[in-house]
Amino acid sequence: MELATFAGGCFWCMVTPFEELPGIKGIVSGYSGGPEVNPTYEDVKAGRTGHTEVVQITFDPTVFPYERLLELFWQQIDPTDAGGQFHDRGASYRTEIFYHTERQRELAEQSKQALAASGRFDKPIVTEITAAGPFYPAEEYHQNYHRKNPAHYKEDREKSGRDAFLEKHWSE
Repeated sequence: MELATFAGGCFWCMVTPFEELPGIKGIVSGYSGGPEVNPTYEDVKAGRTGHTEVVQITFDPTVFPYERLLELFWQQIDPTDAGGQFHDRGASYRTEIFYHTERQRELAEQSKQALAASGRFDKPIVTEITAAGPFYPAEEYHQNYHRKNPAHYKEDREKSGRDAFLEKHWSE
């Protein structure tokens, strides 16, 4: 098993694209990228910790390769927006790939370069690629939020503008 850690804005919206795929063994919403130990949701959201909301995926690379995870990641975000994602603004909602191995770093860099060269976006790709550091699971009420609070999740996702953006840029 390997780990993949992605920041794509609100972590609630980053769980569903990856769950129930072959080789995906678990997805945990949490925080990474900041210096504070054991950050809370309130502190992360307020920008007091330097962390970003992430999902950490445990996967079997022989069944679902990291390259495929990267493809799915790019298709969930606006990689040209350094100020957050959709209606969620601020550094805690930035996009970032946290690599766990040198091979993951290489593959992430290659995928970013390929996306930039594709011409799909008319602005630069600003998603950072960073060595993974400590990961802190989010509070229990954030885990599988889309299942615990389906109506609120659906309403929040619809209001965010994420789906309209993804449809526009990835519909084919």
